[in-house]
Amino acid sequence: MARPRKPLLSRDRIVEAAGALVDAEGLEAVSTRRLAAALGVSGPSLYNHFRTKDAILEAVADAVSARVDLSMFDGGSDWRTALHAWAHSYRDALSDHPNIVPVLARGPGRRPAGLRLADAVFGAMTAAGWPPAHATRIGALMRYFILGSAVASFARGFVDDEAAYDPVDYPHLGRAHLLAERRREVDEGAFETGLTALLDGLNLQYEALREPSEQTGRLPSA
Repeated sequence: MARPRKPLLSRDRIVEAAGALVDAEGLEAVSTRRLAAALGVSGPSLYNHFRTKDAILEAVADAVSARVDLSMFDGGSDWRTALHAWAHSYRDALSDHPNIVPVLARGPGRRPAGLRLADAVFGAMTAAGWPPAHATRIGALMRYFILGSAVASFARGFVDDEAAYDPVDYPHLGRAHLLAERRREVDEGAFETGLTALLDGLNLQYEALREPSEQTGRLPSA
């Protein structure tokens, strides 16, 4: 039996093609017509694998979540070290695919990789002694911070034109035109500064929660 001229259509091929389209042109560029053309198939054939365009975008988002390293939550690191390493892994994954962030920001929903991610963070925090309510808030806080950092580059928000920042109007932005060429340095430095401050604050809360436990033998439940 002769082999087909084109690879058989599959969920993975659809997700890969949709992800490439999202990366290149954004969420609005994704349509069944565009995907079918890119894959060399008819539009209706996509519905054998995904019922809607939104389902395809959800799968693309989950593929990005699946790239986040969760090994630091296996028990070899303390909660702060684990959160620090995980936050960087998560941001690295999003930095490669920033256009999918709005879909990820909706929450994990039913996405398997997203749910595994949430489960790993919550489980590691409760195992470290954080009360469940606090662990839930920490998961939310970290998600807000990491997703927010990936939405757009702070440094790229300034144009490479010294004349755009007249000191008469903006007396403190005389060197803002230099930020664009230092995007990586500025954005990564800002992320690390914010992450350190966030973890320092959480550590203060953790120590405060531990004080009553030293007297009663257990942490508060919320």
